Amino acid sequence: MTTSARAAAPVPTASTVPGIRIRRIRSVAYWSLVGVTAFQAVSALAGGIGLLATNGLGMPTTFLDSGVFTSFLIPGLILLLVLGGTQTLATVLLLARRESALLWTAVAGFGVMIWIYVETAMIAGSSFLQDLYFATGTAQLVLVLALLGVAGWLPRVPLRLRTPD
Repeated sequence: MTTSARAAAPVPTASTVPGIRIRRIRSVAYWSLVGVTAFQAVSALAGGIGLLATNGLGMPTTFLDSGVFTSFLIPGLILLLVLGGTQTLATVLLLARRESALLWTAVAGFGVMIWIYVETAMIAGSSFLQDLYFATGTAQLVLVLALLGVAGWLPRVPLRLRTPD
C-alpha cells in the first residue's frame, strides 16, 4: 500500500463503526468519567478537611507568603466546599444520569485546573500530586467532550437514554 493510499483512507464515523463498539467506547468513557470525578470529590473533601484540621497538612505557612492568605483556613474551606462540593455534585448527577451532570463535571474539572494553577503560582513550585490533579481535571474535560459527541466517531446520546452499562 502506498503512502497516498494510506492518507486517503476514510476517517471512522458513526456509520462505519459497528454499534456494539460505539456502545463499549461510550460505556468506558462514561464510567471513566464517574471514576475520575469520584476520585476528585473524595480527594478534595479529604484535603479540605485535612487543611482545616491541621492548618496545612504539615506544609509550612511560608508557602502562603506570596499570596493573600495568612493561614490555611480559607484555602481549606475553598478546597472542601467549592472543589469538593462541585465534584461531589457532579459525581451524584453522573450516577443519576442527569443531563446536567456533564455541565457540572466540566465546571468541576475547570475548577480543579484553576485551583492547581493558582496553587502552583502561589507556592512557586509544583509536585507530583499537583500534576496528577491537573491531569485528572483535564481528563474530566476530555471525557465530557467525548460524551457530548464532539468527536464524530462517538455520537451524542443523552445520559437518560443510556442503559446502565
